[in-house]
Amino acid sequence: MKKILLVDDERWVRTALKWTINKLNLPLQVVHECNNGLEALDWIKLNEVDLILTDIRMPIMDGIALVKELSGLNGEFDVIVITVHDEFQFIQQAMRSGVTDYLLKPIEETEIKACLEKWLNKKGNEGKMGENSISEKETLPLSTIERVMEYIKKTPLDQITLKEAAESIHINPSYLSQLFKQQLNKKFVDYITELRIEEGKRLLQNTSLRMSEIAERVGYSDLAYFSNNFKKVVGCSPSEFRNNHMKKEERKTNRSTTVESGT
Repeated sequence: MKKILLVDDERWVRTALKWTINKLNLPLQVVHECNNGLEALDWIKLNEVDLILTDIRMPIMDGIALVKELSGLNGEFDVIVITVHDEFQFIQQAMRSGVTDYLLKPIEETEIKACLEKWLNKKGNEGKMGENSISEKETLPLSTIERVMEYIKKTPLDQITLKEAAESIHINPSYLSQLFKQQLNKKFVDYITELRIEEGKRLLQNTSLRMSEIAERVGYSDLAYFSNNFKKVVGCSPSEFRNNHMKKEERKTNRSTTVESGT
C-alpha cells in the first residue's frame, strides 16, 4: 500500500480528494493532510511518504517552494501538483523542478484515476529494475560523528543541544565536543548555528512567516539574538535579507515578462 500526503489550504478540497482516492480501490492510502507547504515539509522530515499531492497556490509556502525545498532533503520524492488552467506557467516551472505529473482543477475522477495508475505502473517498473540490480553489501557500523549527524538530521533545530546529542548516542558531552572539533574542525555550537541560519534563510525566502516565528522555528527564543547571529553569518539582518530576496524575485519576474512579451 503506497502512502499519500495531501497538501492544500482548503479543507473541502482535501476531503474530496481523499474520498475520491479511497473510492478508486487502488493500493493507495492517504496517511496525512497539511494546510501548506511548510507544514508538509516539517511532516515529511519526520515521516515516510511515497507520493505528495499538492496544490500550487497556498499561503505561507506554496507548492513550487515546497518542491524546491524537497530537492534539498535526502531521498527522492514523487510530487503531483494541482492547479488551474490559467496557471500553466507554474506547471512548467514545477515540471522543470522535477514534479512527476500534474492535475488541473476541477479534478475529474477519471483524470485522477489515470494519473495515479500511471504513477503506480511507473513505481512497479522501477521496483522490478531495483530487484534485478540488488547485490549483497556488508553493513558497517556508523561512526560516532555519523550517528550524531543522524540525530541532528531527524531532530527539530529548536530541540538540538550538545547535551541531548551526546545522550542520544550514550557518550559524554565533553568528549563529543572534542571529537566534533577534531573531526569537523569546528565547534558543535558553531555547526548548529550554521544550520539554524541556513534554515532561517530558507524560511525567509520561501514563507511569509513573521521574524519571531522564524526565530522560534530555528531555535531562538529571543528575536534580537537571532537577528544578531544572522547578521554575523550572513552580513545583513533577516529583514534586509528577505527584502533583497523579494527584489531579486521581482526583477526575475519582470525580465521573464519582458522576454515573453517580446519587448
